Amino acid sequence: MSITETPQVEAVEEPGWEAVEDLPPSAKLVAKSLEYNESLTQSQLAEETLLPGRTVRYALSRLEEVGVVDSRFSFSDARKRVYTLAIE
Repeated sequence: MSITETPQVEAVEEPGWEAVEDLPPSAKLVAKSLEYNESLTQSQLAEETLLPGRTVRYALSRLEEVGVVDSRFSFSDARKRVYTLAIE
């Protein structure tokens, strides 16, 4: 490599809405709910989307698989997790 050549560094792209395109409608609905509400628990998502808790759990797992949802423990109740959308 000569002095004038610069090594190519590939940018690591964050997943975007295109990562959600092939997911089930329930996952898309959960993602949209998280877009409008900064962070929600699983039970809040079930209430917001009118989906059964089991469906919300499945949707969240699919969204986490593609890297568009982040989760953390709730400060008010450590038994719960709070979910946020990781895409803009």
